[in-house]
Amino acid sequence: MRRTSASLVAGALVAAVAWASTPTSPATALDPAVGVADLATDINKILADSRLTIARAGVVVKSAANGEELYATDAGKLLTPASNTKLFTAAAAAETLGLDYRFTTSALQSGRRAGGVLHGDLVLRGTGDPTALAEDYDKLAADVAAKGVKLVTGKLVADDTWFDGQRLGNDWSWDDETAYYAAPISALTASPDRDYDAGSIIVSVAASGSSVKVTTTPETDYLTIVNRATVGSETDVLIERRHGTRTVVITGTVAAPYDEWVAVDDPTNYVATLFRKSLAKHGVKILGPTTTAAAPSGATELAKRESMPLSELLVPFMKLSNNIHAEILTKAMGRKAAGQGTWSAGLKVITDYARANGAQVVNVRDGSGLSRRDGFSPASIAQFLASVRGKPWFQAYYASLPVAGDPDRLVGGTLRSRMRATQAAGNVRAKTGSLTGVTALSGYVTSADGEPLVFSIMLNQYLSGSPKDIEDKIAIRLAQFSRTTATTTDLRAAAPSSGNPAQDLECSWLKPATC
Repeated sequence: MRRTSASLVAGALVAAVAWASTPTSPATALDPAVGVADLATDINKILADSRLTIARAGVVVKSAANGEELYATDAGKLLTPASNTKLFTAAAAAETLGLDYRFTTSALQSGRRAGGVLHGDLVLRGTGDPTALAEDYDKLAADVAAKGVKLVTGKLVADDTWFDGQRLGNDWSWDDETAYYAAPISALTASPDRDYDAGSIIVSVAASGSSVKVTTTPETDYLTIVNRATVGSETDVLIERRHGTRTVVITGTVAAPYDEWVAVDDPTNYVATLFRKSLAKHGVKILGPTTTAAAPSGATELAKRESMPLSELLVPFMKLSNNIHAEILTKAMGRKAAGQGTWSAGLKVITDYARANGAQVVNVRDGSGLSRRDGFSPASIAQFLASVRGKPWFQAYYASLPVAGDPDRLVGGTLRSRMRATQAAGNVRAKTGSLTGVTALSGYVTSADGEPLVFSIMLNQYLSGSPKDIEDKIAIRLAQFSRTTATTTDLRAAAPSSGNPAQDLECSWLKPATC
């Protein structure tokens, strides 16, 4: 049975407290410098892998107990972090918004009420809630009906002005436009599932006799489906939305059921269609069209929905490396700090917070790491991770990180199939990151002596399949590290075992729950 975010947070916080309070083991008669030297020798051997000959590799390991640097190579170089960027976004959000922060979505009335008739407009106003499902908008519509509204003589107004109108990041690749992990950002958005993939719809195909049946989650007529797929002996199907349209074209062959998460072109209008349909279902008729605008001055609240608090949202955000959560939180920080729900305002918050906590070599272009112009040095990441250990929200932050080798999607997250049956399993808590030619792993691990360590591993510009096993070998070696006893190095279980042949991307990018 799937655990709730709240229960996951509660359980992980216990581990967080234990990790944060674990003392460094006292020295024995053995020279601690020998253990550090052996660690450096072993990491150098791991990094001598031929796949990195033409690549760039930056690695930093520090004691979180006393700040001692235990290993460093290319520590100050600016490297592409991919989703390691989320380490900074999540921390800045916890600091700026607070763990109790909730997104609100409101239904407002503008005009004069006379019995069940609203002589004016009905307004749906959002603040970016990435957890709102179709059923939540249906509940909001039911609440409006329960207030006695039966007829609206004016318009349905979708108010998404809490954020600006820029939907996509400046540096995002054009060919990611229809992918759910690069969905447009809006203050009014909807998710099709409880991974909270905001701004997308699940399009499902299945063989039905001699034809291919197409369904969507949620059920909606927002998309125009062009079904050219045929039933075949294998499933080799392409589901793709045409650029700048609501048209989804399906081609290829279908044998087994297949799902594709497709980003919608306009989240605000998509949500408005869901809400309008639910209003009609609950007996609320709107005579006017749907428009997009700010709520009129003097509009009063009829009904409101609140999201889960940020403390719980951090779990699906970080465990599953959700890009859309990162960008929504970025704009929410901009709105809170500067009164502007923009990327520029939010990125300033993240950048300033990173630098205030020891990350001096940074270039932040988005909140998720989808931009290839994002840049951090491994030294900056390691220093930042050490610095935030003392923050009052650290336990929730630490609990949100993927746990090596734990098969539960909302515990192990993007590390659930890695480092199993090693000293790192259940020990390493770290953020993954991957783009084609980029992989990174940064986080926390407890050594064999019980010493808390922070580390950052960033590998860029390789031409092979993703060398994530190199990250795993280093992380396992850190779990084996001892200052006071000889270490028997065993890295045999370091290779990822996801079963996914496309090793360039995290499972969360490929979406199937079994990945």
